[in-house]
Amino acid sequence: MSIQQGDRTITAEGLRRSFGDFEAVAGVDLHVDSGEILGFLGPNGAGKTTLVRMLTTLLAPSSGRATVAGYDVVREPQRVRAAIGVALQEAGLDGLATGRELLRMHARLYGLSRRDSVSRGEELLDTVGLMDAANRRVATYSGGMRRRLDLAIALVHVPRVLFLDEPTSGLDPASRSVIWELVRDLREQRGVTIFLTTQYLEEADRLADRIAIIDRGRIVKEGTPAALKSEVGSDVIRLDVGSGAAPDCAGVRGLRGVRSTEMDGDTLVVFASDGGAALPEVLAELTRNGISVHHASVDSPTLDDVFLAVTGAVR
Repeated sequence: MSIQQGDRTITAEGLRRSFGDFEAVAGVDLHVDSGEILGFLGPNGAGKTTLVRMLTTLLAPSSGRATVAGYDVVREPQRVRAAIGVALQEAGLDGLATGRELLRMHARLYGLSRRDSVSRGEELLDTVGLMDAANRRVATYSGGMRRRLDLAIALVHVPRVLFLDEPTSGLDPASRSVIWELVRDLREQRGVTIFLTTQYLEEADRLADRIAIIDRGRIVKEGTPAALKSEVGSDVIRLDVGSGAAPDCAGVRGLRGVRSTEMDGDTLVVFASDGGAALPEVLAELTRNGISVHHASVDSPTLDDVFLAVTGAVR
């Protein structure tokens, strides 16, 4: 089956999954185009993992329909699995094997000949920058090296679609940057469609062509990073008000030019049409309520602000 640029490589229509009386995914409609990177965001417990497990055939939907690479996840699970690569957050890698051995073993499991397994393994070791560590036991690898090896294993069979579950979780900035470059190259050089779940909003902003946010089992917002940030409002005011101040901040919502407010830990986040004009009135209102502001700033909106405004969640 040939998939052209612009085709919908992943689709979900009315997808639901219940566990007893609890509906983890509550009627999701979603699509990802060929060659696109979708950043998939949501608070803990919002349904991210459940949706990904359904799309990767690890969990059957309660109702609805989904296709991946043109194949139905319920009726054609083997075809779906042959077309996708999956790199989970916690990579189950055999620490006693070397990186080279693991890649060759997985290539054989996917049906490659002994000769092709060797060449494919070498190609991927070079792609993910692990050639110098190829003969070391995986137990000696750093966290970043393990994530790169896990990504290489997911690419052994040249998948059309790649599911990445928080690929840089817990990594240092340098290792995170390496993974980001690998992901970009997969899309730009090889045309791989990537479904990226992440808790790092900066990661989604840098990598994703489009963002989908799930909350309480439903998609609550979709769009390009730029479009989503523009919807939040022109400015974001952040004020360090200390713990326990939330009830006394309610009056800020009624001020002129203030669109909405949220508490993010000890920080009052104010979404305003003109942050510079609104800041003096916000400070005056907080002072009237006996709240001391330890620090204040006015910034353009980020994806963190989109996430907070849409879900109200503190990550």
